[in-house]
Amino acid sequence: MSRTPRQNRPVEYGPLGPGSAPVKDPIKGLSGVLSGTLVMEAITIWLCLTVILKINDGELWTTFNWVFITAMGLIHFLAAFFQRHPKALLIDVALQVPLILVGFFIHWSVGAVGIMFGIVWFLIVKMRAEILERQRRGLLTTQHLGTAEDA
Repeated sequence: MSRTPRQNRPVEYGPLGPGSAPVKDPIKGLSGVLSGTLVMEAITIWLCLTVILKINDGELWTTFNWVFITAMGLIHFLAAFFQRHPKALLIDVALQVPLILVGFFIHWSVGAVGIMFGIVWFLIVKMRAEILERQRRGLLTTQHLGTAEDA
């Protein structure tokens, strides 16, 4: 067992040992999940336009409201193309803050969309942390199939 510098506790490796670098990097595969989630979120945000148009006979259809919702959807959609960037996940999570905060001022349903996707992003962050921990401990199957140089 070796010690990690951050945690100062022994690393418990899996039964096959630490393994090598995975043949297929699971974190690179995660960028597809991030992109898909952002596109689905953008579509859902744009669907909020119909909500503010129909609620109270269009009373919520103000310039600020429809511009904000349209811009948030567009920002989410464009962010989907930059998920290979190292800070992409941080930006994705940060996009939830204005959606939730301003969304509740527009209409509670817009804020609810932000909260629902905030939960999705929380689960994605947890999943990423779990993948990295399993990779550190040598528990990923692709770490024991061969080496990245064999591929």
